[in-house]
Amino acid sequence: MTDTDAEPVASAASDGGDGWFEALPTGAADSDAAGDDVEAGSDDATAAAATRVRDGSAGSPADWPARAVESGFADDADEYYDRLKAATTRATREAVRERERADDAQLIHAIRAMDDSERVANELAERAVEWAGSLFDDVGSGVSGARAIAAREPESEVERRAVSLAERAAELDDERAALAETIGRIAPAVAPNLTEMAGPELAARLIALAGGLESLAKKPSGTVQVLGAEDALFAHLSGRAPSPKHGIIYTHEFVRGTRSEDRGSAARALAGKLTLAARADHYGGERRERLHDDLRERMATIRARADDGAGPDGSGSAETEEVTDGE
Repeated sequence: MTDTDAEPVASAASDGGDGWFEALPTGAADSDAAGDDVEAGSDDATAAAATRVRDGSAGSPADWPARAVESGFADDADEYYDRLKAATTRATREAVRERERADDAQLIHAIRAMDDSERVANELAERAVEWAGSLFDDVGSGVSGARAIAAREPESEVERRAVSLAERAAELDDERAALAETIGRIAPAVAPNLTEMAGPELAARLIALAGGLESLAKKPSGTVQVLGAEDALFAHLSGRAPSPKHGIIYTHEFVRGTRSEDRGSAARALAGKLTLAARADHYGGERRERLHDDLRERMATIRARADDGAGPDGSGSAETEEVTDGE
């Protein structure tokens, strides 16, 4: 975001300036940012100024306040800066609004909401079960136990409250399931390759941990490999623990289902392909069959070591593998 515009316009200052304010009417950036009342049409003018601030550029720096005064856009430098503040504030709000409405941002909200629903449902279910255990016989455990409690007919005010709490736990668990279905529907549209490779929930978690699909696509595979294991990584960097082999990608069957001696290799191979999948999704958006074939072939090679009695390096001796930033 700059206070410049892409190219000179017909009503620019006589010296050929290309400031963001050129071609805008006097008062075009009057601000409503501070809550001031504005006349009809001034909001549109501010929007036009914000667009020029967001999209514009200039070939070289210049004395923009002086040019604004010379062109008649502002009476003095203070007025210029007031209008610049109004335009940049509006431009920033629009940029934030667009980012929050982006598909990957909605996926992040959904996976975080699902995790919150699951966590709170389990906490409420634990409380409801413990409470109901003092009131009823044969009380189960967890969310399933809470569902059974919710089906009971209370006979006193205390029982009503315990049953009601169990109902809230069951409803939150239902909401978690509904959010999982939503993630399953939108993740393939947001990141088709990543979703096919990791599954909807893991893909959404990786995007959330990275801060967005674009951010994930720009990370090296070694970073993707340990996403979700930040505490273990910091402990390793401070000399208090070995290097983690994997983070959240441990939940993937290719890592979890591989023998412990080969999990370092499996995690590294999976992280490399997940990184490439994220890049394909962000920069291209088309399915890349070769990526999935390559991963399956690589995993088959790694798992074949167990049958051959080979270690992680293929030599027959088991060694611990650490994170690298390959691929």
